[in-house]
Amino acid sequence: MLIFDMHTHCFPDALAPKALPRLAEISQCPYYSDGTYGDLREKEFAAGCAGLMILHIATKPTQMTSVNNFAAACQKDGAYCFGSVFPTAENAVDELHRIHALGLKGVKLHPDYQEFFVNDPRVFPVYEAAAELGLPITFHAGRDPYSPDVVHCTPKMLAEIADRFPTLTIIGAHMGGMEMDADVEKYVIGKPNIYLDTAFATRSLSPARCGELIRRHGVDKVFFATDFPWSTVVTERTLLEQTGLTGEELALIYHGNAERVFNIALSE
Repeated sequence: MLIFDMHTHCFPDALAPKALPRLAEISQCPYYSDGTYGDLREKEFAAGCAGLMILHIATKPTQMTSVNNFAAACQKDGAYCFGSVFPTAENAVDELHRIHALGLKGVKLHPDYQEFFVNDPRVFPVYEAAAELGLPITFHAGRDPYSPDVVHCTPKMLAEIADRFPTLTIIGAHMGGMEMDADVEKYVIGKPNIYLDTAFATRSLSPARCGELIRRHGVDKVFFATDFPWSTVVTERTLLEQTGLTGEELALIYHGNAERVFNIALSE
């Protein structure tokens, strides 16, 4: 079956040897790559992926240009990319227009590393502009080891943004809220403009619970994802294979939804 991994990460070659160990220390999580673009491609395609999405994050306003230039350079031969903006930067909306012009597939925001709450009105112009440009936004949703005591994107906040910006395509990473599945069920499930990705679902969900949330939300609104290099295709696929979802349902999650939403065509 075709596999598209919706949620992966890599770094420029010069940065990877420093960035990955630092992030691993913060997260207390093993990693399965050297963090470079080349190793990401090699391992993902060796694991059976027909394509992948690389999500990039600008953790400072001054990083936006270089991060998005790197994303544009990575987008080739089955690899697609989300760019990023620092949402409280004065030129964030201008950079969204450049992301669109570069042909990137969307925008990744990580509220913990970027130090903002997703329902902060200061960042609403970014959501409005992204909606107008047709750029989906993937949010890191739920808990994160970088900010263990403060959740900057709760499922409730994500639902508030979905209601306020109904034409914005929202992707709630980590099944809509890492380690917050009860709130995902209460606030997120059924929101028409929210998609979920399965990145690192094995960290906090059993197969039965994962399958329950997917079916309730709708199999046409879920993307297969790993969060590589923090998890792997084999690990996250094993979880999905144990949910009881049918082959037809899994095909939508593994590749069909991504092909439809991002207008891409995958092949073996």
